[in-house]
Amino acid sequence: MNNVTATPSQRQSLLQRDLTSLKGVGAKVAEKLQAMGLHAVQDLLFHLPYRYQDRTRIAQLGGLVPGQSVAVDVRVRAADVVFGKRRALLVRATDGTGLISLRFFHFNQTQKNQLAMGQRLLCFGEIRPGPTGLEMVHPEYRVLQPDTPYTPEQTLTPWYPTAEGVQQLRIRDLVGQVLPLLAHLEDWIPERYLQHAGLPDLKTALYTLHKPAPDADTEQLLSGTHPAQQRLALEELLAHHLRLRQTRSAQTQWRAPPMQADSVLTAQALGQLPFSLTGAQSRVLSEIRQDMAQSYPLSRLVQGDVGSGKTVVAMLAGLQAVASGHQFALMAPTEILAEQHAATLRAWLTPLGIQLVCLTGKLTKKVRDSQLAQIASGQAQVIVGTHALFQPQVVFASLAFIVIDEQHRFGVDQRLALRAKSEAKGWVPHQLVMTATPIPRTLAQSLYADMDYSVIDELPPGRQDIITRVMSHQRRQDLIDRVSDACGQGRQVYWVCTLIEESEELQCQDAEETAQSLRVSLPNARIGLIHGRMKPNEKSEVMAAFKAHALDVLVATTVIEVGVDVPNATVMIIENPERLGLSQLHQLRGRVGRGAQQSFCLMLYGEKVSAIAKQRLSVLRETQDGFVIAEQDLQLRGPGELLGTRQTGLQQFRMADLQRDMGLLPEVQRLAALLLAEHPERVPLLIARWLSQGEKYASV
Repeated sequence: MNNVTATPSQRQSLLQRDLTSLKGVGAKVAEKLQAMGLHAVQDLLFHLPYRYQDRTRIAQLGGLVPGQSVAVDVRVRAADVVFGKRRALLVRATDGTGLISLRFFHFNQTQKNQLAMGQRLLCFGEIRPGPTGLEMVHPEYRVLQPDTPYTPEQTLTPWYPTAEGVQQLRIRDLVGQVLPLLAHLEDWIPERYLQHAGLPDLKTALYTLHKPAPDADTEQLLSGTHPAQQRLALEELLAHHLRLRQTRSAQTQWRAPPMQADSVLTAQALGQLPFSLTGAQSRVLSEIRQDMAQSYPLSRLVQGDVGSGKTVVAMLAGLQAVASGHQFALMAPTEILAEQHAATLRAWLTPLGIQLVCLTGKLTKKVRDSQLAQIASGQAQVIVGTHALFQPQVVFASLAFIVIDEQHRFGVDQRLALRAKSEAKGWVPHQLVMTATPIPRTLAQSLYADMDYSVIDELPPGRQDIITRVMSHQRRQDLIDRVSDACGQGRQVYWVCTLIEESEELQCQDAEETAQSLRVSLPNARIGLIHGRMKPNEKSEVMAAFKAHALDVLVATTVIEVGVDVPNATVMIIENPERLGLSQLHQLRGRVGRGAQQSFCLMLYGEKVSAIAKQRLSVLRETQDGFVIAEQDLQLRGPGELLGTRQTGLQQFRMADLQRDMGLLPEVQRLAALLLAEHPERVPLLIARWLSQGEKYASV
């Protein structure tokens, strides 16, 4: 069967064959490949190299320098087991122009016998300086016949992602077996569309990436900017965008309870507030209410900088559900934040006769059972909680409105589970997503293209800018003196410890040592400590004590980054700020400046901080605008870092990189419109190629 005679269904069948149809793939190997996300033959075509080696030329030993990765044709002069810090097999070899050592720390007797004196080897590896001159450590090698000329590789050698039990040579062999099937691969983007972008067709792009020519631009390949890589990045971004557009279109087909605002209840709620809404809050609230009045579900992202007043907007929108006889749930990423939201909302809603419960993981069984009964009966109209909200035993009487705070901290499955709580009612609840992490519009359009988009771009009147200073650790004592003065004036202080290691244990240890040191330096100050390894009730007790001003200084890890509100805290000290992203630092800074007093953020950088890091930190000194800071952070650290540690809720890409490929987004939107208008039958096929769980997650 060839590409001309095969029907489209036959071509698709060939590409969807199980991997056990390939030579050398039995059940055990197939299981290991499946763990890598490789299930069918086509998956191997899209399993792309992440770097390349140049084996198209044989280098001479006499001209080598450290740092090069080269192929050499050598003969063994000696092979001995040596004992130093580690036992090693040391092979000395030459090609007539110089000498090189081949060092193996892991070897067996068969390998030692194979590398005997006089043996001819083709070796590939990185050149390093060693104790006896240049060397390769654990090079790839193969034995050559003594007098047979070596024919160099015709293309660059690909280096693929692997897994335990699946070696590089096996992956290369399997890809080599399936490459001829590229002829059967359908290109769902018509060629005339690609000409506009100046990119190759799919078959050419894939073959180029698996078998780059010797003169291919390796810098482009390593950076992901080669036209072949950009072609695949374009298609992957297009698949994600089309899926989101499908979701947006499908939402208008879903049923949701339409809910009208109650003007009397709204007036009563506004009368309870000690402030008036800003123009931006009123505008966004109006947009949300218009959506909630429809018979299909609201799906809206609300961005607002630190302190812009997102919670009160969510509360007023939630009243629309309560007034219509339904329930309103607010989900927060941490127990500290959930409890704070609950306390704030309770103060606003209790005078209105609205009952609220806060469902977290630390409740006693008796209290939890009571709250579950109130939720199931509808007695509890507003429910605040953490991920505890979507556990199976939580049954809502009539959940019609969901607010998810800092939603990127939740996984896709978690959000699906919460929305499924209304399936028995035959509707999908309205869903509002809030974030205090300013996301540049270009990034938001890609990550949340299935949602409407609102921005609270105005801070409440009377808010003062937080004075931000960056200083060296050498001025630590000056900082301690300032803390002492602030405490003496009745103000409170955050002292945040950061560590570059991904170890929560080390972060907690650092915070404990800092707290102990400050107790010595500030004997008259009441110093508390909070970190991620404390039990939830312990963290709540410490935060309650700080909020009640039973503590003067709170030493913390970045667990207090989001949402904690203590208006009397006017000083934020951040140690080693160079270890965090600008957006995360901006979030931490936003913990102060919540009251009427002038507030300060003092960042104490380490001894070896670079000039570039200092320049980066100066962005915080120069602006309070979270969106400006987010744009800078996106350029410096990328979207995964901008939104915190990469979360299950954040789209993961195989080829595309939102930071690098943002320039493709306008073309993606243009292609999406053309495909939907002219080739709608290709859309599900394109989505299926890149998004194996697209149908499930399209409903998120």
